Amino acid sequence: MGKLNSIEKELKESYKKDYPEFNQGDIVKVFYKIVEKGKTRLHPVEGVVIKSQGQMQRKSFTVRRIAYGQVYEVTFPYYSPKIERIELIKKSKRRPRRSKLYYLRGRVGRKATNA
Repeated sequence: MGKLNSIEKELKESYKKDYPEFNQGDIVKVFYKIVEKGKTRLHPVEGVVIKSQGQMQRKSFTVRRIAYGQVYEVTFPYYSPKIERIELIKKSKRRPRRSKLYYLRGRVGRKATNA
């Protein structure tokens, strides 16, 4: 057991990212790199974190955004090299009791922000 724990600690240190702590219900802005014709640009996606799953290198989270009447959800691997940075825009006022906030899919407007 002791050896396994030391290996896990080494893996956690190798995957260190300086992202802010965020949970489900928080509003984050994710800047990820897009390569087009040999050029790279940063594309920001701002939305509510509705899901966070996995552990260690398989960790991922899903951001839900409503833009121009269209709803889209983007799932990001937490340790992806394409993610430039993550900014925490707003913490959730109250901690949600669910681990996956799928019920926000049926809501529109301000009710969909979990504020």
